[in-house]
Amino acid sequence: MQYRRLAASLGRAGRLAAPLETFEPEHTIDMDEYLPHIGQERLDVLRKLAEPLQEKRWCHLNSTFDGGGVAEMLRSLVPIARSLGLDADWYAIRGTDEFFNITKKFHNTLQGLDQTVSAEEVLLDYLKTIEANASNTFIHGDVVVVHDPQPLALVNQGVLFGNILWRCHIDTSKPNKLVWRFLKPYINQTAGAIFTLPEYISEGLNVPLYQVMPGIDPLAEKNHPLSEEEALDAVGPMLDHFNIDPERPILAAISRYDPHKNQGRILEAFQKMKQSQSFKKPPLLVFLGNTAADDPEGGVILEQLIDQAGDDPDVRIIVENNNRYVGGLMRLAKGFIHVSTREGFGLVVTEALWQGTPVIGSRVGGILKQVLDFDTGYLVNPLDTDDIALKMARILDEPEHSKTLGSNGRELVRDNFLITNVMANYLRLIRYYTGVDESPPDFRLNSLTYTELVQTMRRSSVLVNKTEKDAS
Repeated sequence: MQYRRLAASLGRAGRLAAPLETFEPEHTIDMDEYLPHIGQERLDVLRKLAEPLQEKRWCHLNSTFDGGGVAEMLRSLVPIARSLGLDADWYAIRGTDEFFNITKKFHNTLQGLDQTVSAEEVLLDYLKTIEANASNTFIHGDVVVVHDPQPLALVNQGVLFGNILWRCHIDTSKPNKLVWRFLKPYINQTAGAIFTLPEYISEGLNVPLYQVMPGIDPLAEKNHPLSEEEALDAVGPMLDHFNIDPERPILAAISRYDPHKNQGRILEAFQKMKQSQSFKKPPLLVFLGNTAADDPEGGVILEQLIDQAGDDPDVRIIVENNNRYVGGLMRLAKGFIHVSTREGFGLVVTEALWQGTPVIGSRVGGILKQVLDFDTGYLVNPLDTDDIALKMARILDEPEHSKTLGSNGRELVRDNFLITNVMANYLRLIRYYTGVDESPPDFRLNSLTYTELVQTMRRSSVLVNKTEKDAS
């Protein structure tokens, strides 16, 4: 059986040996479009940072162009970079179902979920797919950013050229030790690693480390500021199709269907709230889940949630990637619920706050940077359905206070979590790695500098050459 599977894997590898997919933006961006959102001063800073980087080549490599926060950010970063004069490109590796199954296991186990990862999966499903992608890949840039575990093993295939940085978008503070031990040598072959929060960094990394927090694009369709009338118009077809009465108070939970998103406990808390509270108009709980090409678990979680909801007339479970629906529902909702058990950052929280909607969020990961307790929303233990239910009721019972929470949240996002902030930090990294700036950026997280890394590599090379010469 193992020999047959090996032969099948090698056959798949041959079919995957095609050039990487390349993203081409559907539109160009005029940077002045950001002026109403960030102001002239911050726009001038972006342009000044980019001035000495004209035609510098900046490449990204990940596993999908669609679904998830990483893809959404890159859809904005690439055209922004081009508008600022950089030569920016984005590539996605090709993978089989088996490849995405094992990389989803990497994702889960790096975030602490207990799953078994076999040597056969690593050798046949992961590394064979990496080799197949490498057979027809050549990416060169002044800076090349490799995102998350999926394409990471390409760093030692001799097909990526330039200053290679690894961008980790997940919480690796308590990873499965075997999976981390497997991935760590690849990370240590890069010129640096970027994390969302300092506490996400696990042991044993010997490269410069940086912190860059994510952000949303205010120009993206789902992030357009909407009036209530505009939101109703945007989601009208969905409301009609799923029999959602907009006159009833809506609580929304929007995210991928994923074991860490904890949708089952959101449903449990909502049902507890209904049993313990009385409302003039009964509330609705609307789940809206998108899909991602590199996430094979979504369907299983979705079916589990549907089974749990049963015939509850106050719950709607929807699969939809329509950005107008996402933005409109976030604007119409009285509260947004996102109580993940693990969360790298949670850009859906950012999106909800940007629409002026208060958020009930769990005390984990990047949510803590966005949901400021009693200021932009309410923090809860993700396993405490009683407290989640109480906070749901509070949002519905105190509309004026909830409005203040939403207003505060919008300003928090404007100051800290827009895509232009992300772009500014990447520009600082590119300036540093191309020698425009001698000093590392102020968001460096360890004492190791790029210059020291290069010197260490050179000393190692000299030592190896000397040893080989002596041996000969």
